[in-house]
Amino acid sequence: MRSIRMRILAICVVLACAGIGAWQLLPDSGGKKTPLVVGTTDVVSSLDPAEAYDAGSWALYSTLYQSLMTFNVGSSTPVPDAASNCKFTDDALRTFTCTMRDDLTFSNGHKVTAEDAAFSFNRVLHMKDGNGPATLYPLLKSVVASGDKVTFHLKSRDATFASKIATGGGAIVDHTEYPEHKGRKGNSVVGSGPYVLKSYKAGVSATLEPNPKYKGAVKKTGVPVEIRYFKQPDELAAAWKHKDIDVAHRDLPPGMLAQLSPSDPDAQVTESTGSEIRNLVFNVRKTAPLADMRVRQAAASLVDRAQLAEQVYKGSVEPLYSEIPQGFTGHSTAFFDAYPKVDVSAAKQSLLEAGVQTPVSFTYGYSSTSVTDAEAQLLKKQLETGGLFKVKLVRETVWQKFQDGYKKGKYDAYAVGWIADYPDADNYSQTLVGTGNTLYNGYSSKQVDKLIGQTQQFTDRGRTADDFKAMQDAIAHDVPMIPLWQRKDYVLANNDVSGGQYLSDGSGVWRVWELGWL
Repeated sequence: MRSIRMRILAICVVLACAGIGAWQLLPDSGGKKTPLVVGTTDVVSSLDPAEAYDAGSWALYSTLYQSLMTFNVGSSTPVPDAASNCKFTDDALRTFTCTMRDDLTFSNGHKVTAEDAAFSFNRVLHMKDGNGPATLYPLLKSVVASGDKVTFHLKSRDATFASKIATGGGAIVDHTEYPEHKGRKGNSVVGSGPYVLKSYKAGVSATLEPNPKYKGAVKKTGVPVEIRYFKQPDELAAAWKHKDIDVAHRDLPPGMLAQLSPSDPDAQVTESTGSEIRNLVFNVRKTAPLADMRVRQAAASLVDRAQLAEQVYKGSVEPLYSEIPQGFTGHSTAFFDAYPKVDVSAAKQSLLEAGVQTPVSFTYGYSSTSVTDAEAQLLKKQLETGGLFKVKLVRETVWQKFQDGYKKGKYDAYAVGWIADYPDADNYSQTLVGTGNTLYNGYSSKQVDKLIGQTQQFTDRGRTADDFKAMQDAIAHDVPMIPLWQRKDYVLANNDVSGGQYLSDGSGVWRVWELGWL
C-alpha cells in the first residue's frame, strides 16, 4: 500500500543535503511555493497541551511541539526526538530517564532544556485539567530534571511508558512562557516542533511554516501548510469538490467514502485499517438509570452494528465487537461471543432480573461535530426495539459543551470516538476502562484494573494478548460501554501532492511534513 515517487524522494535528498527547505528552492517553473491546504473536520479545543486530550488538538501538537520521543512512519517503536536517548534505568521498569539533546531551540529563541521537559509533565499533572491528558499518566509519581537529564518515577511497572511520552501528552513547552497552574491564553504557540504557527483562527484555520531551527527525529520539514477546519463532513466534501483544499483527512461523508477507489485517476486515495473506534458509553454512577449492569446487558442485546455500518456508513466502517480494534494485539470478539445477535427475549430477561419497570428511560447525548443525526436516530430505534427502553436524544453542536457535559454526568449514555494516541492496545484499556478513565463514566473494576496492570508488565507486547482478551471479556460482562464500529482511515490528495500516504498511520502522529508538491 505504501509507495513513494522516487523522483520526489531524490529531490528531497538533494535539498536536504544542501541544508535548505525544499519549498524555498523550487523554481517558479517547477513546484509551487504557495501553502498546501489540508482540510479536516477535527476540532482543536486548545493550543495548550495541558488543556486538551482530543485528536484535533494533538494532530496540531505533533507539528508545533516536540516530545522527548516520537514514532517513525509505519513503526510502533518510539524513537528519541527532543531527547538523544531514553531508557528504563532499573529492572523494575519504574525509573525512566531521558537525556536531552543540547541543540534545541524554541520558536522564541529560548533553549530547550531538561527543566522545560520536567516542567511540562509536572504542569499536566498539577493542573489536572478535566480536558487535559493527565489521565494518560495514572502511574506517573514524579518528574525531576538534573542537568541534561529528565527522570520519571513510576508508581508501578509500565512497559508502555516510552510510548505514552511520545504523544501530544508529552509536548514540551517553554517554562517561562506557559503558566504553571493554568492554561495559556491567546492564539500563539511557543514550541520546537517541525513547524511554527504563523496564524490561527479557532475553528477556521491554522497557517504553518517549516521551522528552520528544528532538530530531531524528523529529517525534512516539508512545505508551508494551511489547515482549514470544517464543521461538518459535507462542508469538507464540498471544499474538496470545488478544489479549495489539496488534501482531505477525517471525516468525509460516508456516501463519498463508499465511492472512493485507490485507482481513481482524479485523486490519490490512501485507504488503511484505521485506529478510530466509536463507543456507546454508559453513565454507571449509582443514581443513573443505567447503573444496574443487567440493564446495560439488555441494551447490548439490542444493538445491531452491521445495520449501523451499512445503513449509516455505507460500509466505510467495520462492526466492532471488542474494546481493542483490529490490528492491535489482544483484539477479540468478546461482545459477539456474549451477544451474538439482536435478541429481544434476552433483553427482556435481563431487565426482569434487574427488577426495573419498562420502558427504561434514559438520555443519549452526542456531538453533531462527530456523530451524524442518522447514526443517533438509528441507534435510538434499535435500543427502543420491543418497547424496553425509551431514549431521549440530546444533540450538542459545540464539542467542548458536549465534553464538559459527559464529564459532569449530564447524559445517561453518550457516543464517544477514540483514535489511538500510540500504537499499543494499552491505549484502549487504562485510558478507556481503567479506574479514573478519560470517559468519566464512573466505571471501576478491580478485576479489569488487575488485568490492565498485568499487561503493563511485558516489554514483549505479544505476551499481553491473553490478559487483554480476559479484560475484554470482563467489559462485555459489565458493559460500561458498547463498542460499535472501527473506521478505515482515508486520505485524499490531489494529483500534484506527494506524501499523502504518510500523513496518518495509526501512531497518533499527523505528519504534515511528509506532504509536498510534485
